[in-house]
Amino acid sequence: MSILISPDSFKGSLSALEVSQAIEKGIQIVNPDIATLKVPLADGGEGTMEAMIEATEGEKITVETTDALGRTIQAQYGITGNNNTAIVELAAASGLDKLDKSELNPSKASTYGTGILIRHAIENGSKRFIICLGGSATNDGGLGILKALGFKFKDKHGALVGEGGLSLMEITEIDDSQIVNGLNDCEFKIACDVTNPFIGEQGASQVFGPQKGASTALAKSLDKALNHFADVIKEKYGVAIHNMEGAGAAGGVAGGLCGCLNAELYSGFDLVASSLNLNEVLNGHDIELIITGEGQIDSQTENGKVISGITTLGYRFGIPSIALVGGIQSIANSLYDQGLIAVFSIANKPMTLSQSIANTADLITKQTEQIMRLYSARR
Repeated sequence: MSILISPDSFKGSLSALEVSQAIEKGIQIVNPDIATLKVPLADGGEGTMEAMIEATEGEKITVETTDALGRTIQAQYGITGNNNTAIVELAAASGLDKLDKSELNPSKASTYGTGILIRHAIENGSKRFIICLGGSATNDGGLGILKALGFKFKDKHGALVGEGGLSLMEITEIDDSQIVNGLNDCEFKIACDVTNPFIGEQGASQVFGPQKGASTALAKSLDKALNHFADVIKEKYGVAIHNMEGAGAAGGVAGGLCGCLNAELYSGFDLVASSLNLNEVLNGHDIELIITGEGQIDSQTENGKVISGITTLGYRFGIPSIALVGGIQSIANSLYDQGLIAVFSIANKPMTLSQSIANTADLITKQTEQIMRLYSARR
C-alpha cells in the first residue's frame, strides 16, 4: 500500500514539488516504511510548468525575451520528458509580477514576449503545446503572441499596428502569409480556469482589466477594441470568439489563439491530469490515501482547483483524500461528497501570514506527522 502526494504550490512560499517533499518528510517521521509516490500538481496557472517538468523529468529552456512593456528579460518554458510537449506559462514573460504596480497599462502591455518563447520552441522542434494562462499584465487578445509567430496586423493604410490592447481597434487586415515555419503543424491546448467570454460585461476587459491597471473608461475602450478584433477574426477565419466560454481568459489571449491558431480550451486541472496520466497512476498503484493541498481553501476551490480535482479523481477509484492548506476561508460541502475526508491548516499557533510563509515547509511536515499518527492509529 502507498500514499499519493499530490499538492499544488503554496503561492509565494513553496513550489508543488517542495510541498510534496515536506509532506513526505512528515510521513517518514511516523513510518519510514510507508511507500510514497510524489506527483506535484497545478491547475493550469502559474506553477504548472514547474510541476509538469518535475513529474515527467523534463527540462527547462531559458530564452532571452521581453516583458509586457518590451524590456529584455530572461524567461523559461518547459519540455516534458514523456511526450516532448512544450509548456509555456503566459506569466513567465508577460506577467503582472514582472512590472511595478505603477507601470501597469493594459492599453500598451503586450504578450509578444510569450510569443518569443513559443516561437523558440517551434524552431527547436516542438509540435505540441500547453499554454498556461493566469497572472498576465496584458489585455491584447494574444496580439503580441501572434505577431511573434509571424502574423502581420495592418491598419486601413496598410501599416503595421502597434502593441497593446487599444491597437486592436486599428486592425483591418490579418496577413498570415509569413508565419513561422511549422506553425500550421502545431497543436495548441490552452489551460483555462475561467469561463468569461471575450467581450461584454463579463468579458476580459471589464472583469480583469481593472486588476491590470485599467480605469472604468479604459476597460470599456479595451472591450470595444477586443470586439473589433473578434469581428476581424470572424471575417478572416470564420471563427466567432465574441461570446465563446473562456475566451476572455488572460486579457483575451484564449480567444485570440482559438481564433487564429485553432487552439482548444481545457480545464487547467483536467489538462494537467491528462498530461501526467493520473488515471493510470491511480489505477496502476496500490494507493490507499491521497494527501493534497494548496495555499488556501475557499469558495473557488471546488471550481477546478487542485484539491477539488485530485479528490474527485481519487474518489472514482475509491481512494480518500486529506488536504493541507495554509488558510481555511471556506470549505464547500461538495468536496466532502467527492472523497475529501478532512482539511487541516498548517498553522499550529497564532501567527502572521509572513511567519507562516517563512516556515511553510516545517509547518507542513509537522502537521503531516500529526495526520499520519492519527491515520496510522485508524489503520
